[in-house]
Amino acid sequence: MDRIHYAGGELLTGSAIADAIVDYAAALASRRSAASIDIPIRAGDGSTARAHLLIGPASQLLTEPVETDLDELVDEDLVSRLRAATTALSSIRPVVGESEDGSDDGDTDDLEWPPIR
Repeated sequence: MDRIHYAGGELLTGSAIADAIVDYAAALASRRSAASIDIPIRAGDGSTARAHLLIGPASQLLTEPVETDLDELVDEDLVSRLRAATTALSSIRPVVGESEDGSDDGDTDDLEWPPIR
C-alpha cells in the first residue's frame, strides 16, 4: 500500500494505483492540463471507500510505501486506464537516423511534426 499526500491530506491506496496516479499527473503537467480521477482508498476504519482527485500542473503529490495488515487495494482496470491516458499524453518524438544518401546529419528541419493540442 502507498500513502498519497495530496492537498494537505493523506489517502491510503494500492501501490500500483499510486504509481499510476503520479505518472499520470506528471504527463498532465507536461501538457499543462488537468483531469479528475476517482480512486479506491482505505478509510480510517480500514473499510474501502472512494476519493475523487483533481490532478494537473499545480498538483503536489507525494507517495510513500506503508506497511499495513490491510489487504492491498487493487484496481487493474483503473491502473490500465491511467497508464493508457499517460501514454496518450506522452510526447511524440521523431526518429532521426540516416538520410536517403546514407549520411547521418541529425537535421530535423524537414521532418513533419505532429500538431500540439
